[in-house]
Amino acid sequence: MELGLILTGLVLLAAGGEMLVRGAVGTARVAGVSPLLVGLTIVGFGTSTPELVTSILAAFEEAPGIAVGNVVGSNIANILLILGIAALIAPLAVQPAAFRRDGLALVGSTVACTAAVLLGYLDRAVGIALLALLVVYVGWAYWNERKRPDAESAMHEHVAEDAAPRGRGLARSLFLAGIGIAATILGARLLVDGAIGLARGWGVSETVIGLTIVAVGTSLPELVASVIAAWRRHADVALGNVIGSNIYNVLGILGLTAVVHPISIPPEIARFDIWVLVATTALLMLFLHTGWTLKRWEAALFVLAYAVYVGFLATAP
Repeated sequence: MELGLILTGLVLLAAGGEMLVRGAVGTARVAGVSPLLVGLTIVGFGTSTPELVTSILAAFEEAPGIAVGNVVGSNIANILLILGIAALIAPLAVQPAAFRRDGLALVGSTVACTAAVLLGYLDRAVGIALLALLVVYVGWAYWNERKRPDAESAMHEHVAEDAAPRGRGLARSLFLAGIGIAATILGARLLVDGAIGLARGWGVSETVIGLTIVAVGTSLPELVASVIAAWRRHADVALGNVIGSNIYNVLGILGLTAVVHPISIPPEIARFDIWVLVATTALLMLFLHTGWTLKRWEAALFVLAYAVYVGFLATAP
């Protein structure tokens, strides 16, 4: 029963996240919103919607292991699993100028996530602080890229172009966005219910379920977008999707969840998993700064590291 709920929820989340992003991007284009702003905001928020809805619902269900584990686990999976798979398809070469600011923002958001987790409790003040940092980041990025268009602004525009629907009609885009929102909410509801039931039925902690099944499931939109981008040889889009999602997951998803429903941090995440995220982010920065390309052997190491991490969670007492 629980596995059926989880699988159905994952399918709805993947389809809903994809439709929501394409519908929202199409609506913004019809409304005349610049591709730069679309790439910076709508695509980032859209691909993180499954994480947002899932974490908020889990918080209301008093399941902090799923709410927080979803975000931390998604960010780990985004780098090790999703970027790993994408770079196995095609090595991801990036222009230093197109990565400099967003790389700094990625490091900053990871530091903010670590600080929030080590506090032990996410109250509304922490949530507001995280959201304020997100507003500062988006405003800083948009102002700089409008004033001096560069490789980074081109990357965000490419992200928006890849996410745009084929049709350009307003009605079609609104319909896609509406169906996407409904599917995402229903999918998150089924996923959270199934995950809680599975944890209780199998005697597995909710945190482990949140860090693995739920985290990978809510990251499916990023997986689809990054694999397609790698297949098309759009390395900047594949990398931009993951980096943007990780920034939004911490500053936006954790921030909004804490504001809507303050939650405690599971001790095991503070002891171990947050440091895995720190190490994963540092490894990504190291690999990208050595030749400005995520090579296939590095991608294979990422995927292997993720398999080891999940194996450790599955076997740890």
